[in-house]
Amino acid sequence: MDVVVVNLPLYLEGFATTLLLLAVGGAGALVIGTLVAAMRISPIATLRVIATVYTEIIRNTPLTLVVIFCAVILPILGSDLPYLIAGMIALAVYTSPFIAEALRSGINGVPIGQAEAARSLGLGFGQTVSLIVLPQAFRMTIPPLINVFIALTKNTSVVGGVGYVTELFGVGRTLANANGDAVIAVLVGVAFFYLIVTVPLGLIATQLERKWVVQR
Repeated sequence: MDVVVVNLPLYLEGFATTLLLLAVGGAGALVIGTLVAAMRISPIATLRVIATVYTEIIRNTPLTLVVIFCAVILPILGSDLPYLIAGMIALAVYTSPFIAEALRSGINGVPIGQAEAARSLGLGFGQTVSLIVLPQAFRMTIPPLINVFIALTKNTSVVGGVGYVTELFGVGRTLANANGDAVIAVLVGVAFFYLIVTVPLGLIATQLERKWVVQR
């Protein structure tokens, strides 16, 4: 494990970049996913169709293709975004349909009487969704949303796999190429840093799910 100890600063740099990808990509996905979920239940048919098409196309497209589109195709079309920013956009776009579907399941779990009561008080669709429906939907879907973020944590490796960026997978690839006799140790080091994020998130999701079941 000497290769891990000696290169610990490089691991920490890659870990910081992975956390940055997770934070920015996750925040973007949460915003886009919430908008898509609201569009899926909109009374306007056009919005529902757009949201459905978006969800089905992105959700069934491999993440690698989304990253390549944002990092390679967009520059050809004239974009001058840095690769790291393009990777964040790709992660946000790819993850958003999964968040939208999780929220939609939570929205479907909110009693219809809640929306009817809001409308009887004179609230419009936007106010009903943002003030009444979505807060309850978020509460019910916290465990599955955490699972989406766990998947997003692992998906950040695709950004490092497609192009050069100093995140955990990119660090592992560089160290493995430079230390062919210690590949296993290098990969164990990479896995350890991923587990620092994914294991606590998994435990939190489990505890919240149990708490929600008891409350119900």
